[in-house]
Amino acid sequence: MAVAAKKKGKRTVVLNMGPQHPATHGVLRVILELDGEIIVNAEPDIGYLHTGIEKLSEFHNYTQNITHYPRMDYLAPMNNELAYCLAVEKLIGLEVPKRARYIRVLMSELTRLNSHLIWLGTHALDIGAMTVFLYCFRERERILDMYEAIGGQRMMTTYFRIGGLAADIPDGFREMVTSFADDFPARLAEYEGLLTKNPIWLKRTQGIGKISAEEAVEFGLSGPVARASGVHWDIRKDTPYSSYEDFDFNAVFGTEGDVYERYLVRIEEMRQSLRIVRQAVDNMPDGDYSARDGKYVPPTRDRINASMEEVIHHFKIWTEGIKPPAGEAYAAVESGKGELGFYIVSDGSARAVRVKVRPPSFVNLSSLAKLCKGHLIADVVAIIGSLDIVLGEIDR
Repeated sequence: MAVAAKKKGKRTVVLNMGPQHPATHGVLRVILELDGEIIVNAEPDIGYLHTGIEKLSEFHNYTQNITHYPRMDYLAPMNNELAYCLAVEKLIGLEVPKRARYIRVLMSELTRLNSHLIWLGTHALDIGAMTVFLYCFRERERILDMYEAIGGQRMMTTYFRIGGLAADIPDGFREMVTSFADDFPARLAEYEGLLTKNPIWLKRTQGIGKISAEEAVEFGLSGPVARASGVHWDIRKDTPYSSYEDFDFNAVFGTEGDVYERYLVRIEEMRQSLRIVRQAVDNMPDGDYSARDGKYVPPTRDRINASMEEVIHHFKIWTEGIKPPAGEAYAAVESGKGELGFYIVSDGSARAVRVKVRPPSFVNLSSLAKLCKGHLIADVVAIIGSLDIVLGEIDR
């Protein structure tokens, strides 16, 4: 639908892109105001995929809530689980065993690779490079196999739990990870060989959707979108969590702040994630995969088998839920899309008074008008792709 409008003596056209459009990466409507094919304004219209996850979090107990959050950014489920668990653990003052923290880092970085692979494949497909899409999903399948091995499901694993993990890593899992890590550098070189110096790719991405570091900070952007503009902020480095301070890796920054630079940053981030994955596997400490806490964490199977008191404790936690002290806590992680934070308010009962999510997709999308202004209609597809949004995270 197009509607003619007058603005500053010019006749502009208002055009709907979406809400059902393959390049909006979900159910997103963008209201484009055009002067010919030049974009005058781009207004995102959200809410078509509203799930009510934040409201549901007030009606389910703290443990049950974990199942909601992988369904926000369903392309990076374990990052969501980790952010929530960290916030609850901060609220109750619970220390997680080091082995559990290392496994969390391992799975978070595999999840980052999973997220970036989907981004790269779909972003390339949006711009017309179909082969890359097929290659990226080839590698993603191997990561989903790891999800299934460790959590029983290929996407919504609910593997992270308050106090640690649902289970220890299974036999043969390290070999799966090592095999993938050995093969992946060659695969990444394939992607770059197809895109990085491809003249069509350069034409479609260089100088498109630029934003400066100062403007990125003003919009509250985070993750690869902000770092591509030169904003030196990576939560894993600046406020480490889950033992990230033990790992040797580089935060990746750019300078140009355009679609192409955001591509380069994510490509290099995949290399850095692979470094972390190898270190997590090679240096995995011994110990428990979950905290041995008598109040907030269900006992493990060996303890249940040994004691009737542990059976009762297990039953009460899963039926009644845990009851953190009254108070509030905020915890954030560096997800593949940026700063993902959870703010939790407790009144001392088994259900939160409020769970507020700080989603990077929602915040990063706020810059769309700035990024699109002055470009062509065809550039909107490249710009939205470079933001790497997921509507499940935006419409909570």
